[in-house]
Amino acid sequence: MALLLPAADGVADHVQQRLPEAEILRYGEAAHTRLRDVTFYCLPYMGDHASIALIRQLPRIQVVQSLSSGVDDVLGAVPPHAVVCNGRGLHHEEGTAELAVGLVLASLRQIPAFVAQQARRSWRHMRTDTLEGKRVLLVGYGAIGAAIEQRLVPFGAQIARVSRTPRDGVAPLADLPVLAATADILLACVALSPETRGIVSGEVLAALPAGALVVNVARGPVVDTQALIGELSAGRLRAALDVADVEPLPADRPEWLLPNVLITPHVGGDTYAFARLAPGFVAEQAAGHLAGRPLRNIVRAASG
Repeated sequence: MALLLPAADGVADHVQQRLPEAEILRYGEAAHTRLRDVTFYCLPYMGDHASIALIRQLPRIQVVQSLSSGVDDVLGAVPPHAVVCNGRGLHHEEGTAELAVGLVLASLRQIPAFVAQQARRSWRHMRTDTLEGKRVLLVGYGAIGAAIEQRLVPFGAQIARVSRTPRDGVAPLADLPVLAATADILLACVALSPETRGIVSGEVLAALPAGALVVNVARGPVVDTQALIGELSAGRLRAALDVADVEPLPADRPEWLLPNVLITPHVGGDTYAFARLAPGFVAEQAAGHLAGRPLRNIVRAASG
């Protein structure tokens, strides 16, 4: 049995130190002929399509470990006989929540405009907005949504919630258009699935009041991109986007040049806290696999 691991953040080196008896192959360095022995594959964090396509070249694969919280882009490539685990608990939730709040504050306080002024050495006073009293609609209320709420409440924001799993205080996704009509900020933090693809639809966007802010720290396809571009181009809505429907966002996309859009390149969960935790987590998972112990963070169990 061989372990195929990324070298980034010292993951492969750490696992080798913890499990000196294990056969460690490094992603991008392993010879094609050695891939047939791989039973445990940890995808490189924020990897490209090639890293996912490589799964199909691993005939003995038993465990596919992602370092991301979301595995929507991975599941379709993993054979039924393999287990899929995610990176929940590696500070993704906290990091993404911090970025979400940062994007909201930067947008309301016009930080990008002041950065542009600084580049021109221009001192020009401007009145800006505040989070106090803002009505925030969280689209998705799992660990990330709860972490975002925890950070928004001290600023005086009023929180409404919708989720795939409605419960006390959390409305069903079907209520999204109605709740959007009273939201100053719509913040998408829902996992991507067939049910949530395009859930922030043209109808939902049109229901938002003029001047509302759309923040997406989930996945690009949860928002109807063309409908959002239409609203942004008309100047009716604003947006702060950490994700896009195509990543990297193509250079010819209109979002880059719109003055009412703030873009970050999918950095929500990628923090130094994550980098410190990842090597130890992968070592524990690899050790469990080699010893036949139960694994953590199983998203999809093996079948057949």
